[in-house]
Amino acid sequence: MFRVELIRALSRWRTYLFAAGLAGLPILIVLSLALSSSSPPNGPDAPPFLALILSNGLFAPLTALAVFQPFFLPLGAGLLSGDSIAGEASAGTLRYLLVRPVSRTRLVASKYAFVMTQVAAGVAWVVIVGLVAGGLAFGFGPIPTLSGTTLGAAETLLRILATATYLVAGVAGIAAIGMLISVLTDSAPGAAIAPVAVAIASQILDHVDSVRVIHPYLISHQWLAYLDLFRSPVEWGNVVRGLVTFAIYTALFLGAALAVFRRKDVTA
Repeated sequence: MFRVELIRALSRWRTYLFAAGLAGLPILIVLSLALSSSSPPNGPDAPPFLALILSNGLFAPLTALAVFQPFFLPLGAGLLSGDSIAGEASAGTLRYLLVRPVSRTRLVASKYAFVMTQVAAGVAWVVIVGLVAGGLAFGFGPIPTLSGTTLGAAETLLRILATATYLVAGVAGIAAIGMLISVLTDSAPGAAIAPVAVAIASQILDHVDSVRVIHPYLISHQWLAYLDLFRSPVEWGNVVRGLVTFAIYTALFLGAALAVFRRKDVTA
């Protein structure tokens, strides 16, 4: 089933349009800095690492990921997961999938695995394009850490890879929420919007002091913990707490999706 989903994705124009859009993000960042005659913003509202790209192209993929994470990444995870089952139902093909000798558990698990594969591929693509664009424009070299030390290019690449992995894990729960909504409804647009709304609401609540008691339990609370990967030594506390939170959300909502779909009366 995973191979069938892969073939379908590669045969759709939207896959390549999405890839072009993702590639445009780091390229636009690098070009805007390379062609600008003024210094880039470096305030608290600026993306992390933005001002440092001028001195080292290795910061280009990190800045692109920082811009990509708050909205575009959960949007992609929500759209893909929300459409996974509900899209089949709205197209009238879901019951034909279930006629095949494939269990409902395997169907949901395969759909979820492919959603996360697409999310991981998108993040990896942003990193690759960012590295190429940043390297061509500004070159590579040792980078300063948030602790004041420096990292060589090879170690920096490993930490960029760890950052990308952490960001993918960060939306695993969002994709699981999308899977649950997708098995509850036959409306693909509705199923896609719901997890995105959850991500946005979580980020808003995370900045409201009056509800700070719930902050540690919000799915987005530790999304920026990847910054601790660029300290020397790495501060693992927030990263581990984030991974645990992501795993709990994923297990709860994906488990709920499996439980609901196994008992659902499929008519479409």
